Amino acid sequence: MIPRPLDRLRTIKIKLGVLVAVSSCATALALKEALEHGIRGRYALPVAVLAALVVTQVLAHGMTSPLREMTAAARKMAGGRYDTRVRASSRDEVGELARAFNRMASDLAEADRQRREFVANVSHELRTPISALHAQLENIADGVTAATPGTLRPALDQTERLGRLVGQLLDLSRAEEARDALDRTEFAVAPFLCGVAAESPAAARVVIDAPAGLVVLADRDRLHQVVANLVDNAAAHGPAEGTVTVTARPRGRSGGLALEVADEGPGIAPADRARVFERFHRGGRARDGGTGLGLAIARWAVELHGGHIEVADEGPGCRIRVLIPG
Repeated sequence: MIPRPLDRLRTIKIKLGVLVAVSSCATALALKEALEHGIRGRYALPVAVLAALVVTQVLAHGMTSPLREMTAAARKMAGGRYDTRVRASSRDEVGELARAFNRMASDLAEADRQRREFVANVSHELRTPISALHAQLENIADGVTAATPGTLRPALDQTERLGRLVGQLLDLSRAEEARDALDRTEFAVAPFLCGVAAESPAAARVVIDAPAGLVVLADRDRLHQVVANLVDNAAAHGPAEGTVTVTARPRGRSGGLALEVADEGPGIAPADRARVFERFHRGGRARDGGTGLGLAIARWAVELHGGHIEVADEGPGCRIRVLIPG
């Protein structure tokens, strides 16, 4: 490891000042020694300049080496390698740049990992219904199976599953583009929740608990996405005859909405709670063929409002809590 004697200095200005002072002292000392040893001035001066250049090279090399390392690392990153890091021992502006570069490299490596994982998961989720649909239609086309409502229904179910997946992927693709695209209006919460619950396949099992006078200022369509996905998720992971409870309350004196959706299922394991809102993460509870995108879409819509979504600890089953600011 090449030494960097000026790393402890906190600014590049002080380093440059030290560099000038040391090189000047080296020139003066070399010139003094040369003259004292009887070397003529026309020979002594080049020797002194050479000594100053050597000292300057040693000190400046440590100052600029992080920049050279970052240049080399950037070239590797342009080729798709994100595992290169630079030495960031300096305390000055160049050291801050090196540390920022390392953080950027780590973020890019994580983004690349997520991209690869996302593509792999999308491919898997698309392949499953496409393969089933292909097999069913092939049997019908070959005459192995008659084209009856009973045989076409599974094919229709697979196409509906593909439609849901594509729709959810399109929602996620708008996450960055629609960062500020909120159409906030004030509306009553109780009728809104009743309307969302009525659209759910598990409408008969959904119980709404919201005060009549409660209103919220939010994007109605985005909040509809949140509640619909949470209700469908709760219905899928709770008992077949279990109740899904949607509770809405004012969010303290600051205004806003506190919303909870609870089921009567086994709940979410503590180890899965940190990742349950990630794309395609379904933990050990998935048994319904879901895509694992519903909670990710819910988090996106909540964060668009500047709110927060989490898994609540208290109570039986699973309780997802949503906080929308006023």
